Amino acid sequence: MVAAYILTNFVMMTYDEFDYSLRSGTPPEILSVYLQVLWYAKKRDWNKAHEIAQDINDKDGSWLHAYLHRTEGDAFNAGYWYKRAGKPMPGYTGDQEWKEIVEFFL
Repeated sequence: MVAAYILTNFVMMTYDEFDYSLRSGTPPEILSVYLQVLWYAKKRDWNKAHEIAQDINDKDGSWLHAYLHRTEGDAFNAGYWYKRAGKPMPGYTGDQEWKEIVEFFL
């Protein structure tokens, strides 16, 4: 009975819905911490994005941290975080990477 409740109350968001949410002044409450980082990054609130990312202690959090440093133009720190994430630094734009990461976490 509990499993059915969890499944029927699972909320999903599409990429377009996430992108549309950027028109708001605050992120949707249903966002994971990973998506919150990306939401604030797209809004250019680097301090808030970093504050959240620093508290995520896994490879996915390292990927987000890498993306933030790369986008801010800090290639040295970005390289460190990509290595921790087990990912190469992409050879495409930050906007493309942002979309890739959003889709991964959705």
